[in-house]
Parts: sequence; C-alpha cells; structure tokens
Amino acid sequence: MKRVLIIGNGISGMMCAIRCAEYGMEVSLVAPGPSEQSQSVMAAGGINGVTSYHVEGDSVDSHIRDTLKGGAFLAGKNAVEGLCHGAEDILKYLERIGTVFSVDSNYRPALRAFGGQSYNRTHYCGSSTGKQIVSALTMEVRKYEGCGLIKRRLRAHFHSALIKDGVCYGALLYNEENRFLEPEYAHALVMATGGQNSLFGKTTGSVRCDGYAVGRLFMQGAILKNLEFIQYHPTTLETPQKRMLISEAVRGEGGRLFYIENDKPVYFMEEKYGPMGNLMTRDLVSREIVSSGKEVFLDISFMDKEEIKRKIPEVRDLCAKYGGLDISKEPIPVSPCVHFFMGGLAVHNNHETNISNLYAVGECASIYHGANRLGGNSLLAAMYSGNVAAKSISEKSEISSRPNFDSYINERQDIFKKLLESESPFAAMHIRDMLSATMRENMSIVRNRDLLTKGMDDISFYLSIVDRIHYDPSASAYTNYSLKAMLSLALAVLTCAEARKESRGAHYRSDYPGANDEYLAATLISYDDGNYRVTFDREMEYEN
Repeated sequence: MKRVLIIGNGISGMMCAIRCAEYGMEVSLVAPGPSEQSQSVMAAGGINGVTSYHVEGDSVDSHIRDTLKGGAFLAGKNAVEGLCHGAEDILKYLERIGTVFSVDSNYRPALRAFGGQSYNRTHYCGSSTGKQIVSALTMEVRKYEGCGLIKRRLRAHFHSALIKDGVCYGALLYNEENRFLEPEYAHALVMATGGQNSLFGKTTGSVRCDGYAVGRLFMQGAILKNLEFIQYHPTTLETPQKRMLISEAVRGEGGRLFYIENDKPVYFMEEKYGPMGNLMTRDLVSREIVSSGKEVFLDISFMDKEEIKRKIPEVRDLCAKYGGLDISKEPIPVSPCVHFFMGGLAVHNNHETNISNLYAVGECASIYHGANRLGGNSLLAAMYSGNVAAKSISEKSEISSRPNFDSYINERQDIFKKLLESESPFAAMHIRDMLSATMRENMSIVRNRDLLTKGMDDISFYLSIVDRIHYDPSASAYTNYSLKAMLSLALAVLTCAEARKESRGAHYRSDYPGANDEYLAATLISYDDGNYRVTFDREMEYEN
C-alpha cells in the first residue's frame, strides 16, 4: 500500500489526507498543534465559486479573468483555469460533508461581494466560513481514522526531508515526548504548513505558522517562488496579543472606510475610485490607508442590528470582546497588517516541487495567486490543491527501492543532541524578536532599495552568528533548531524583493513605482551552501 506523509492539519492538509485515503493510500498526518488549523479558521469571509446559482452575467471565465488580473498576470493560466473550473464540485463536496452555507430568502446560496471581483460569487457561512469548513473536514478525517487509513501523529514536528539525488523518501521528525529525531518513510511527502507569520511577529494569523519547513526545504534544494508578494489585509484591529482580522465581509456588506478631516468624515476610497472603492484589491486599499497618514475607520453602523447579527456575527463579537466596540453604533479603527503569503514552494500544476515526490499544498505553495490574492480564493485554493496533490500521488508509480539514510539520520541526531546539551549567551527568542522587527520595518507595504538592503544586512548578521546560538533553555527545542532555516527564508524574501525593481501587485517600491514588462515573470530563488540565486520565470514553468 502506498504511504503518504502530510505535514500540517489545516484545510489543505486534511483535504489531501481525505482524498489519499479515498484512493486507498495509508496516510500519516502530522498535527503538532493548532497552527495550520488556526490559520485556516482565520479565513472568515467566504469561498469563491461560480455555480449554477451564479449572478446573471457571471461565469467561470469571468472568475478566471478576475483571478489572473488580481494577481497581476503572474499566475499560470492553466493553473487558474483548473482552480476556477473546480470550484463548483468543491462547494458541492463541502455541502455534502456538512458545511452549512448561508442562503437567501429563496433558500438559494447567498453570495457576497469581495474585493477585485466583477460579480458577487463568494459563498459564505456568516463570517466564520473557515471555521465551518475546518469542522466538516475534521469529522471526515476522523471517519478515516476509524477505518485505519489516516493516522494522526501528535507532538511531532518536521525537522527535515529525507532527500537523495533529487528524490524525497519521507521526513525526519522531532518527537517531543522522547526528544529524539525519528525517520518516517513515505512514497510522498506533502507540506501543508501554512504561511510565514513568525517572520513578521504580530500578524492576523497564527505565529506557529513560522515558515520553518519552507526554509528548511529551501536549504535542502527546493526552489521557492514569488516570496516578495506578501498581502497586507487593509482592515485589522490592534490588540495586545495580535492583529484581529476584520473580515472583508464587512466591506462586502457595504462597510465604508473613512478618516476625519476638519471634523467631517472623508470617504477617501469612494472619492478616489467611485462607488466600489471600498472593494478594491487589498494591496491598493492598504496603500491608500497608509498614504492617508491618518487614523482610518470602517463603518457598518448604518446596517440594521439584526442584519449585523445574521450576516457578520463573528465580527460583531470580535470587536466587542477585543475592542469594547458596538459596531451597530460606532465605527471600527482599522489599519493594514500582514495577512497572506502568495510566495512559497514552487510547484507544478500537479503540486509537485522540483524534488520528486515532495509536494506542497495550501498557502505554503505558490501557484494560484500570482502577485496578489483575491479575497475568497484562499479557501478555494486550499481545497483544490489538496485534491490535485492526492490525485497526482495516486497516479504516480512507486519507487522500487529506498537508499540508506542511516548516516544522515545519525549526523543530524548528533547535531541535535549537542544543541540540547549546550547553553548560549544568545537567546533564540531574542533573535526571533529581532528577526520579526527587521522584517516589519524593511518588508512593509512600501519598500525601497535602502530599506531592503538594510534588512538584508541585518539578517545576514544574524545568520553569521546563528551557529553560535546554542540551546536556549527558556524556549522549546523546536524554537531553537528552527532558527537558522527561518533566518535563511527571511533573507530569501528580502533578496527577491530587492531583485524585483518594479511595483506589481502586493510588491510596491517607492523607488520603482511603476510596473515594468521586463518583470512580467515569476521570481524563482534557489539556495546553494549559503548562496542565493534569483531568476525570473517568464514561461511560468512551475504552474504549467
């Protein structure tokens, strides 16, 4: 029986696990904690899809055009076509397994407007769509657990892939219980580890989605793509712990952005872009908020209180709990914050990377969103990518023999043991804090050469001392061993941003404020013993 090892228990990971089980494969699902699942739940506003209940004039072709345009034409056409054509089947599947979508007065699917889209095509469950989907998929996973086809591994963390001669044979996992590294061999390794929130510290997502796995695979030869494209969500609420997402659903239901000038509200997005100004793409809205230089508010108080309760109850509750706000009576103070990563592991249309039998799905894979993601497409891509990867794995021939990894495992275990036995004057958490401060300052919404160069110099310095940073007893073993790969990934992000000397999508440079056709290409970056190499893929090789 073919064995599949999946790292990550969010929507894309669970979907891939379910499909692999349905194909008759044995699945090991590594679920170290709530990290990826928490990230999936944050996708509150809805999931895009054109179905037989579509708005008059809408079509799958229109969804494709909007997705390609929203991504500044940096996503492969074939990949996006597959995503948009697959939406109706995905929505039917979600309903079949128990996802409860909102309906209108005629019991037809309720559809809301989302930024960058020509028609209302976003299906939703109030403002908790991600939570509803996670709940339904969790029950499906448990069903296959009961059949013995899915085995969930708890208290285990990804350490590195088992790769030889460009082929992946599984992974080395850190077992929290015995504090030991253990190999788990598989015919395919699927990464479903979410975004890179910890590189920036306080974001809308889980800080346990830290980018380590992507960084480690990068150091092991995996090619990364489009790292400079980082989506800042324009409407988040500041709290002491993190940024709370104020879903785009609020603006989809008519919410208006404004600031106060001369004691009067200025609806700046509507004044500049017309009636649909509040629903422009997220990168544009974020830049407009920052460039205003003023405190910005989002107002939905004109909506009937019962409508708020019915359509966006989670936003109402969130604002009351974390901001002491009654959104039926007062506006919400909002500001942009890191929310989604368009970049990640470069994958082909079947979600396989440049390393054979190594796959990536969900947010850690870069394929559908190009330079900017449309709201509502993340949940669709998470579901679709899990489907595609599982099908590809099921159709691929098994490798007849496996090389011996004993020397590699023993070498890594010796390094790991020395790490645990050593002490350091440098605290790993302190370096992590400096890393996130550096990234927030130098990879913000508006960038330039000076900022990017300073960020690269700072991260390069941290990397120069990382091998002298030994075990920090105040932090977990994972926090300690993950540091070098996270720093390497951060330097790769800055390197890609410096190399793209233009502004496109979510990447905006004040020293190159316009788009340049020379850069109408995906950014690829590879690693070779500390050296970084950037190339531009004009043929969109990794999507087609």
